[in-house]
Amino acid sequence: MTPREIFDRMRSHWLAGRSTFDAELLTEDVVIETPFAAPGRPARTEGRQRVLEYTEAGRAAFPVRFDDCRNVTIHETADPEVIIVEYELVGTHNRTGTTAAAPFIAVLRTRDGRLAHWREYQHTLAIAQALAA
Repeated sequence: MTPREIFDRMRSHWLAGRSTFDAELLTEDVVIETPFAAPGRPARTEGRQRVLEYTEAGRAAFPVRFDDCRNVTIHETADPEVIIVEYELVGTHNRTGTTAAAPFIAVLRTRDGRLAHWREYQHTLAIAQALAA
């Protein structure tokens, strides 16, 4: 799969309420980084099994249904296995019905058609405010 195809699949999973990743999408040594992670959340997770466990548990505990992934801009790089993606996730809080959006930027690196590295920069303040509303 190309980096764009992997991102498209991830986006489909978000909007379907599923965990971000399927095992077949990840390299065995995949690394997921969120440098601006909220307090108490890991900034780095390594290895397919750990990533799957972490993202599945996180999705199950996150009280938001994602309604849209909009304003997507994909920037190609000199490396055909790397893209930079800007996007905005729109979600509705499961308990309050409040809808909010937050911007993200991610660097996606593939190897042999699988995701090898995902570094995501989140607007954690916007997310925290939306959850608190």
